[in-house]
Amino acid sequence: MLTRELVRRRLAAGRLIGGYGLPALAFLLFVVFALVLPDTFPTMANLTAIISAYSIIAILAQGAMIPIVTGNFDLSIGYGLGLGHVMTLLLVVNAGWPWPQACLAVLAGGVAVGVINGLLVVFARIDSFIATLGTGSVLYAVTGWVTHGARIFAGPQGLPAGLTDLYDSTFLNLPIAAFYVLVLTAALWVVLERLALGRYLYVIGSNLRAAELVGIPVRRYVILAFAGSGLVTGFAGILLAAQQQIGNPSVGLDHLLPAFVAALLGSTTIKPGRVNPWGTVVAVAILAIGLSGISQLGADFWVTPLFNGITLLIAVGLAGYSARRRTRAGPAAAAAD
Repeated sequence: MLTRELVRRRLAAGRLIGGYGLPALAFLLFVVFALVLPDTFPTMANLTAIISAYSIIAILAQGAMIPIVTGNFDLSIGYGLGLGHVMTLLLVVNAGWPWPQACLAVLAGGVAVGVINGLLVVFARIDSFIATLGTGSVLYAVTGWVTHGARIFAGPQGLPAGLTDLYDSTFLNLPIAAFYVLVLTAALWVVLERLALGRYLYVIGSNLRAAELVGIPVRRYVILAFAGSGLVTGFAGILLAAQQQIGNPSVGLDHLLPAFVAALLGSTTIKPGRVNPWGTVVAVAILAIGLSGISQLGADFWVTPLFNGITLLIAVGLAGYSARRRTRAGPAAAAAD
């Protein structure tokens, strides 16, 4: 009896640490930087700056998360982000399109790229890592072709106010982009945790053969996951255009690594062992707080990629550990009952 009780306590402690350790770390980081930098870090201005700087990364991370649920990776999201943001500006500035039509075209293009990725994975049977890296390279080439490698400027008249307001406006004294992140995260949580679609996606990611045996249309749902990733990436590209108001052909690559770090690191919290929307948001908060505090302490420019790279390695290691621990916890919990 004592052994069973001890097992139960250890399992409960493991679930508590695994589920909420990362949010606690985010809070601890905030407190540390607030004590070290009391005049600049714990201020509303700094909070607004962090939200503005990392909202697009948070949205892109949610897009990266969707295919990971099915056990696939979409490395084209960074390239798609770059193409989406320059196409938004090209259609509005050079082609004279009304900004709502330009945004719809970019969203449709994002979905099309996602479907192509899905088709390559499920029908051509190309590993998702290779397939999306290839399509990403194509997207990068298209970005260079349509921009001729040069930046896109709106000119003296600027961009339409409706387009820039997509990112520059505020709600409840916070940047509107923060609420985009919350709405998208809540919507993905509902889909993945409350709808049959989400359960199918998780089954595909955990055991592809079992999903096929129970009759889940695996090909359809994998393509749908990639299409969802493309849609979210297109939306992030539109917001990036509204934020920067200048088309930069290479800007999307800077967002690729942080997005994947957040998606993978997020799988170690809230729902340890599997990627999940709220865990991804917590992971973005870790990156945002850490990098903001480090930069305010006067760190050199190379610290940011170093931080992202080390965090990615830690995230992959923790994600694998959480998945293995979750698998072992099943028999242990049954033995304790």
